[in-house]
Amino acid sequence: MKTKVNYPFIYFLMEPNVVFVYKMETNHYLTVSDWIESGELQTFELNHEDEFETFTHENSAPLEGKGYLMQQSDMTLMVEKINKYIQKYRQLHTFSAGFDEAGYKTSTVHLVSSESAAGILRVGLERPKVVIGLPDSLSIGPLWKLDEKVGQTLRNEWLYEHINYEGDDYEYENKFANALREIEDIPGQNPIYIWYGNNADEQIGLRFLLYLLRNKTNVIYLINSTELYERYIAPNLNGQTVLHTGHIEPEDLRWLYEKNSKSQSLSDQDINQYHKEWISLSQSKEVLRLWRDHEIAEVNENNYDPLIIKTIEMLHHGQESKDFIKAGMVIGEILSGTNESINAFFLEYRIRHLIYSGVLELKGIPKSMRHYGVKLR
Repeated sequence: MKTKVNYPFIYFLMEPNVVFVYKMETNHYLTVSDWIESGELQTFELNHEDEFETFTHENSAPLEGKGYLMQQSDMTLMVEKINKYIQKYRQLHTFSAGFDEAGYKTSTVHLVSSESAAGILRVGLERPKVVIGLPDSLSIGPLWKLDEKVGQTLRNEWLYEHINYEGDDYEYENKFANALREIEDIPGQNPIYIWYGNNADEQIGLRFLLYLLRNKTNVIYLINSTELYERYIAPNLNGQTVLHTGHIEPEDLRWLYEKNSKSQSLSDQDINQYHKEWISLSQSKEVLRLWRDHEIAEVNENNYDPLIIKTIEMLHHGQESKDFIKAGMVIGEILSGTNESINAFFLEYRIRHLIYSGVLELKGIPKSMRHYGVKLR
């Protein structure tokens, strides 16, 4: 695939002689689904591919009543190239993470290891601000060289082979790459607030985010949302606790920010320690990590297997005769009975492993936790 830019248009030459033309009308990074929904793509035909070097869409007529089918891998590659050009022109035209969605220059950037938590922060925090959410659950899967393409590819392959995320595989890949671009784009003068909680996903995410920021000079502040919630808000709610930043109401997050926005920034010594901890985590071969006794604990991936079996046994006892139980019901029972933050999709992966290893019987097609049932043999 060859590309060239006639700003704000990008040309893609697909073999043997088809040219797709996309117009960049936003400074926001795209995913494949964004691109498909926008419909901003015109198709042209060349007499010969050599004409691509001199081709301009202004002097050509787009195809009418005829289309070409693209593979998703091609669309993903095209979106990746579009985003690289968007990043280039953001920098040239000062479209950076220093501007929020309304175009106002911001004084603060907020990072969090969750898309759902990022959405709540966008609602809760007053403008101007930028919120960047890392769309991943770093308590599971490989972490090796995750800041580089080779590590991201390794992690993607593991997720595709083991985890039944209910969505487009390429969508996750796009969103993760875009989050890293947004972080790379943060101007050096903007203070950065990293939100996290006392759970494995956010504790690991904190260390990864700080490692991504290692070459930046920004002043960095940390906000432990769950700890502050328990200190200031939970006592007014009969001691109600939360496990994750994404479980806190928008107005409560705003209050916590206003109360702690002037706290002490991270020292170089603290930052270096977090960097060392991330490097250590990223060198491990384990694919499951827990938050235990105020530390990140790496455990074997079969850690939850006994709990899954015990839960199914308990559910069988409530039946008149042993019958199949929806995988989603098993997972829901586990999650409702623990104070630990457990990844539901990882539990579903372990249920499938117990099926394949002969511990459980299967009824249905295991394409998602809603589509099949299990019972003990």
